[in-house]
Amino acid sequence: QRQSLKHQIPIPGKDIEMKRTVRAVQKGFTLIELMIVVAIIGILAALAIPAYQNYLIRAQASEGLTMITGLKTDIAAFYADRGAWPANNAALGIANNPSSKLVGSVTSAGGVITVTYGGQSNAALSGTLLTVRPALSTNNDISWICGNRAVPAGLTVVGTNATNVNANYLPSVCKA
Repeated sequence: QRQSLKHQIPIPGKDIEMKRTVRAVQKGFTLIELMIVVAIIGILAALAIPAYQNYLIRAQASEGLTMITGLKTDIAAFYADRGAWPANNAALGIANNPSSKLVGSVTSAGGVITVTYGGQSNAALSGTLLTVRPALSTNNDISWICGNRAVPAGLTVVGTNATNVNANYLPSVCKA
């Protein structure tokens, strides 16, 4: 039993020596590690900012489609009632051209709706046009052809397409 007690009794000078031989642990980051992190953040920002700008412009372009929903209904009702397309917004009882923060005006002529972007819209979108045209089937059912979208077979489209919004920014329902 004496030998087992020897191993359990601490030796006073032994613990102090062990503490002196342990090296100090490094604290913080080295300059090269910080530079690598900054470079990675810069690369991610260079990729993300243009993608986000395109996303914002596409979102602004879609506001024009949202604004014309009621106008499409009014034009379709006018055609169903009278058998002819309304000459303009005034023929529909709309005194002022609708507009918003991003859309300069929404006009109609002969059933064709034209959205003019302006106001606070992005410079790439400001001043451009989006055309939405009615198309008739043989049964006189009305479909709407947005922008550069191809006209499906069996439909006769009214008016001409004056859309000049960059294809990258057009809503998906308006792309060719």
